[in-house]
Amino acid sequence: MHKLDGRPHRPAIGEEVLTEELRALGIRPGGVLLAHASLRSLGPVHGRSRAVVRALRAALGPQGTLVVPTFTPENSDTSLVYRRRIQGLTERQVAELRSTMPPYDRRRTPALSTGRLAEEVRTHPEALRSDHPQTSFAAVGPLSHRIVSGHSRGCHLGECSPLARLYEEGAQVLLLGVGFASCTAFHLAEYRMPEQPMQEYHCVIRVRGERIWWSYTDVALDDSDFAVLGASFERSGAPVATGRAGSADARVFGVRDAVDHAVAWMASHRRPGRRQG
Repeated sequence: MHKLDGRPHRPAIGEEVLTEELRALGIRPGGVLLAHASLRSLGPVHGRSRAVVRALRAALGPQGTLVVPTFTPENSDTSLVYRRRIQGLTERQVAELRSTMPPYDRRRTPALSTGRLAEEVRTHPEALRSDHPQTSFAAVGPLSHRIVSGHSRGCHLGECSPLARLYEEGAQVLLLGVGFASCTAFHLAEYRMPEQPMQEYHCVIRVRGERIWWSYTDVALDDSDFAVLGASFERSGAPVATGRAGSADARVFGVRDAVDHAVAWMASHRRPGRRQG
């Protein structure tokens, strides 16, 4: 390892090495994998994000299916991304911005908020993507259609979303260079809790060729305690494989284990009917 401008410089790793490191983490050949990754934490890889996708697919094998979140909060006026974007704007500027926000298009709308890996999978020629205008998922592999189809526009991450299909399929989760705060699977537990707080959401969609603002009511999603929840999950004795891939710390675990633990944890740590943060 050398230093450049005082920062450590790690040599790029090859696709084959990365594949072996991913296999060593316990990714199941022929299985379904929901991947969350920080490619910056992973470090340099020969072939960049495209090689990372190839390595993940090689670890899964030809019968495996790779899934990523491809969220698009940019087309909503109820998202944190939007609220940050309009800070300091005049009413006229906000109105102009709203008038030019493009409607969600599952084939074309980029997943700007979920990183380079998500974009690499989304733009893969074999990828399929779900229809939800804010919390879509993209998948590549034999079970892609099963995972992403039927994603109701009125259900972010509940029983009518790919998360429920991942639970049913016994999928694994990979956290690569990110922590449990990024564990989308925990959101499914929110839908399985009684007396969940609800929220009205707004986003831009296209209906019969016409661009419209659409409103719907769904569970008020809250990831503010996911890091604490994840620490509890690791301490619970659930099978969580840990290791490294490239320069990144990594974890692999089952969606079912994570969601079932989250349901029990939320029942004792979240007050019914109250949003936490």
